Amino acid sequence: METRPPTPVDAIADAHVDAVLAASPIEATYLGVPGHDTELDDFSPDGYAHHAHIARETLRRLEEVEPVDEVDRITVAAMGERLGLEIEVHEAGYDRMELNVIASPLQSCRDVLDLMPTATHDDWATIATRLGRIPTALEQWTATLRQSADRGLVTPRRQVTECIAQCDELTGADGFFAHFLAEAAVQGEPLDGAVRRELERGTESAVTAYTRLGEDLRQLLDKAPESDAAGRERYELASRRFLGATVDLEETYAWGQQELARITGDMQATAQRILPGASVREAMDHLDHDPAYQLHGTEALRAWMQERADEVIGHTAGTHFDIPDPVRTIEARIAPTHTGGMYYTGPSDDLSRPGRMWWSVPRGVTEFSTWRELTTVYHEGVPGHHLQVAQTVYRRELLNRWRRQMCWVSGHGEGWALYAERLMADLGYMDDPGNYLGLLDGQSLRAARVVLDIGVHCGLEAPSEVGGGGWTYDKAWEFLTTHAHEGEALLRFELNRYLGWPGQAPSYKIGERLWLQLRDETARREGAAFSLRDFHRRALDVGSVGLDVLREAVLGRR
Repeated sequence: METRPPTPVDAIADAHVDAVLAASPIEATYLGVPGHDTELDDFSPDGYAHHAHIARETLRRLEEVEPVDEVDRITVAAMGERLGLEIEVHEAGYDRMELNVIASPLQSCRDVLDLMPTATHDDWATIATRLGRIPTALEQWTATLRQSADRGLVTPRRQVTECIAQCDELTGADGFFAHFLAEAAVQGEPLDGAVRRELERGTESAVTAYTRLGEDLRQLLDKAPESDAAGRERYELASRRFLGATVDLEETYAWGQQELARITGDMQATAQRILPGASVREAMDHLDHDPAYQLHGTEALRAWMQERADEVIGHTAGTHFDIPDPVRTIEARIAPTHTGGMYYTGPSDDLSRPGRMWWSVPRGVTEFSTWRELTTVYHEGVPGHHLQVAQTVYRRELLNRWRRQMCWVSGHGEGWALYAERLMADLGYMDDPGNYLGLLDGQSLRAARVVLDIGVHCGLEAPSEVGGGGWTYDKAWEFLTTHAHEGEALLRFELNRYLGWPGQAPSYKIGERLWLQLRDETARREGAAFSLRDFHRRALDVGSVGLDVLREAVLGRR
């Protein structure tokens, strides 16, 4: 394919990436950019201000140049939307109060270790150095949280309490850091000598830092509000941040309840196909004990994930999708953490580190049921996140670095992944009723949290099935456990995630809705000329931009 000549807009976008990565070594590691792996971000108030300065400077520079083609125009629109929102969030102070159970510096300083190479002694020495810098990073963040609290911006008490518990878990005798040190090895041989001592010192520093963080967070409890609700103003901003689109929250709240009722009816009908006369929960229990859906041991799990991903690539490449050869490689891995669930990490810019699909298996769990998880493999792998992310990274000849690597919008990315799950059902890959019930179970959870998230944070009336009136934690728990069928520990975490990260959880299902609307509108416009494969290629070539920008890009490029 002919390479598009870089433009002044591309140069500004690429310079923005360089500036962000220089300020965020954690982001650099996530993107596979070398040179920053011994460092951590500056989480002080000045560090947050510096990121806002980078955004403002980039927007100023973009105003000084003219787009030369459609690619440029999309870049300008996407950067204007994304960076403009970043500045809005910063000026409101919401970035500096960010403390929750899943996406704050508490987690990112630890999570980044999962992506660091461990093949050599030098790799472990690099990790040891980064571990030794965790105390400074967390002290800076604590100062930011205190300053935010002085302005009256404190995360709800429930999030503070849960994050204190996470600190305790990380630093416990059976916690992450203890296992991380004990399992450190090169080519199957335990570390020894100077590198081992460096790693011990680094780990000790990290444990001390997280212990101190837990103590510091306790000082916030008196200032933390009891209410879990973010409030309408903060929620509207958060919703735009995660969707890249403005939606009518009342209409979306009503749609979420209608969609949930549709899915519930489909689940009940599917349960009858599995075990006539059974309830949904009885059908699920039946599937859990069916040997046809069982895997034994984590290696069998990893191999099954890899086989399913490779199978879909082989079947859909050249038919429903254009999948370039370098993108046809995906690695299935068992994660070094034990929190439960699956996730995806994208490839490096040069594709030397492939996209990876991870399963974080809880300690002691060795038996797995595939009926529930096949849809998640499609979500995280192909045609979900891997096809979306890796193909965007691959489009070097078309997209600048910001479009390929740095721009990620949850409603676009997670919406595509849910769209991909439904597409696999439409293509016949979920005809087995057990696997189809697994798909519906995931859809039920995603629809339920549209209702729960918007309702709680915006103060809307709760559904009649939980008694109507105002939302409470108990009503939210009853609603979630009625429409989701995971274990209590996972669902408690899920609920805490929704309460502490407003606007993110609904972006999956709302994003899917907007993707389906875009596909249907494109099909109506193009009529008999419409090609699903061409639609997928055009849409994915845009990259993970806000959903309003995506719509304009796809419908404007015919």
